Amino acid sequence: MQNNIPTKQALNLITALKKRGIEIKSEYSDGHKHVDLYIPEAKIYIEIDGLQHYTDPKLFVADLFRDHYSNNDKIFTKHISNQLIETHLEEIADAIAQIVKERLIK
Repeated sequence: MQNNIPTKQALNLITALKKRGIEIKSEYSDGHKHVDLYIPEAKIYIEIDGLQHYTDPKLFVADLFRDHYSNNDKIFTKHISNQLIETHLEEIADAIAQIVKERLIK
């Protein structure tokens, strides 16, 4: 069961994206799964993952299946490690903001 409390890294990314005018839903549930962040206007899920998502084979495969079902719903999922958020927050937020703007134009 999810604790539905955003991590420090998620909160930092939320703040950075809001500064860029991006509307975020945090700790979002689509009825089937829980995601860390959802950007509804661009149909993007963002998962901020700890190391275990990259080193535990069961979690790795579970993430692949979850992402597959989101793709079927035409929602893209981006996984970002905690470490990248901690070291490259501003660059990541800039990239996400640019992608959201591009998706809104289409």
